[in-house]
Amino acid sequence: MSNQVWLSQLQKHRAIAVIRAPKMDWGEKMALAVASGGMQLIEITWNSDRPGELISQLRSQLPDCIIGTGTLFNVQQLQDAIAAGAQFLFTPHTDPEMIKVAVSQDVPIIPGALTPTEIVTAWTQGASCVKVFPVQSVGGASYIHSLQAPLGHIPLIPTGGVTLENAQDFLQVGAVAVGLSGELFPKNWVLEGNWHKITDQAKNLTQRLN
Repeated sequence: MSNQVWLSQLQKHRAIAVIRAPKMDWGEKMALAVASGGMQLIEITWNSDRPGELISQLRSQLPDCIIGTGTLFNVQQLQDAIAAGAQFLFTPHTDPEMIKVAVSQDVPIIPGALTPTEIVTAWTQGASCVKVFPVQSVGGASYIHSLQAPLGHIPLIPTGGVTLENAQDFLQVGAVAVGLSGELFPKNWVLEGNWHKITDQAKNLTQRLN
């Protein structure tokens, strides 16, 4: 997927559901639940149970969704994720070699960064967008707002502390999209199999952002 297509999808959908699943069948149900709620950007973290298998399965089960991965730490994991069919790649950090491999294979890569120096470094090395993580720890939406004057040309995706209540705030101050995990998938809902509640939560989020 080209960067242009990726950015247009982000601007259309505005939120990414981040799934960290200790069991593969839970991951599948979590993904189906948010897709039923209208979310079409789904990230399966690479430290989930059998992530490659799950990504491959969801690509065929949810043809209207864009299924990617995150929590990638090295080039080997990144190559395995691309081989499994991941359509976008998030990393917690900025690794020039990983960016280079992703760019060479035309798969959008979104490295994690926090300071202006890190954000600009990731961007100049070829990142498709930059993940600002953990955003809530450094001021939340007001931090993203502060970055806009000098760095407004860099598409930023804040994660780490984004909630249903504050997601819109991040978009209003200039974030291209947001990533949510715990807010969409409370542990007790997953343990109890309350998939309909997760669907309702996803619906609620998409309504707030549209």
